[in-house]
Amino acid sequence: MTNVVVFDYGTGNVHSAVKALELAGAVVTLTSDRREALEADGLVVPGVGAFSAVMQALTAVRGDEIIDRRIAGGRPVLGICVGMQVMFEHGVERGIDTEGLGEWPGTVTRLDAPVLPHMGWDTVTPGEGSALFRGIEQERFYFVHSYAAQDWTLDVMPPFPKPILTWSEHGRPFLAAIENGPLTATQFHPEKSGEAGIRLLSNWLGTLHD
Repeated sequence: MTNVVVFDYGTGNVHSAVKALELAGAVVTLTSDRREALEADGLVVPGVGAFSAVMQALTAVRGDEIIDRRIAGGRPVLGICVGMQVMFEHGVERGIDTEGLGEWPGTVTRLDAPVLPHMGWDTVTPGEGSALFRGIEQERFYFVHSYAAQDWTLDVMPPFPKPILTWSEHGRPFLAAIENGPLTATQFHPEKSGEAGIRLLSNWLGTLHD
């Protein structure tokens, strides 16, 4: 069985994430324990609310170190919503620039759209070769956010595989999901996306032992 830790650092939709991962076939532990988080087959980092609050809560339990160590060691991590946003270098909300985890270059900024937040079901355009969206390329997923990564600047050179980028649009295009080696992230909430979300999580679980 695939063992997954949902990182419990005081923010995020943790209980629905646990339930969705269990439905997808994982054995799930909800904890902030360092050893368990480092040793699990997969680590899920949920996040809701402000970028700065999520970063503060993560660093308070040394989650930044745990995430960095896992990624450096090629061990899978899945970030969800603000858990995706904090993987970037910076987040700017209401004029406040907060330093992120810096796993990817770039800054998370406010969506330029007539209606915010972007809330509800929306389509995505998966990148070529996506394992995450295999068989669910035409499905809709549940979003609720006012900020997003709207540019991708990481230039990956061979022999490393190119990241697979999935886009959506609200006002202008933004990154809906990223598959980049051991680090995967979604701006939408798979745990709130019904059957499509369960299938996406199952696809992610299927990559953990590749």
